[in-house]
Amino acid sequence: MAEREAPEYPWYGLVQGGVPLSQGDFFDDCPVLVPDAEVQEGALVGGYQTYDVVVMSQSCDLHYEKLQLVLVCPVWDMEVFGANSPHYASVKGKEALRRGDAPGYHLLNRCTIQGFERDYRVVDFRNVYGVPFGFLKERANIASLRLRLRPPYREHLAQAFARFFMRVGLPVDIPPFR
Repeated sequence: MAEREAPEYPWYGLVQGGVPLSQGDFFDDCPVLVPDAEVQEGALVGGYQTYDVVVMSQSCDLHYEKLQLVLVCPVWDMEVFGANSPHYASVKGKEALRRGDAPGYHLLNRCTIQGFERDYRVVDFRNVYGVPFGFLKERANIASLRLRLRPPYREHLAQAFARFFMRVGLPVDIPPFR
C-alpha cells in the first residue's frame, strides 16, 4: 500500500496593508510601553522595548473596533529563545514546545513565504502587552503586506493562550493513585 502524501495546509498568508487587523497578525519591531518598577505619583517612569509580536485580541473585537488597546505577545526565533532559556535549546525542550507541554509558550511552524521567511518561532504568553489600537491600525495601513497566521493554526494559538490564562492551582490536589 502506497504512503499518502500529507496535504498542503499553509500556516501563513499575506494580507494587504489596508486590510483590517486580525488575531494572528504579525508586526516586527513593534514598540511597547514598559513601565519601571519604580512608581512616582503623577508621572510615568519607564520606556519602551521593541518586539516582534503577534496580535492576540479577538478578530471580532478588532473588526468592530471595540478595543482601545490591542493585546499582543512577543514572538521569539527558536534560536534566540533557546539561547535565553537553555532547556528549550535541547531536543527535549523543543519537543515539549511542539507537544504543547510548556503552557506559557506556543511553538509556531517555519514560514517559507518569499520575503517573509522565518524559522520556528515561540510565542511568549508570559509577557503580554497592550498596544494602542489606532497605532497598530496605522502601522498596518502603511505596510504594503503583513504576515498572518491562518486557520486552524490561529485558533490553535488562541486556544493555547486561553489554556495558559485559565489555569487553576488547587490548594489541595487529589493524591496520586498507587
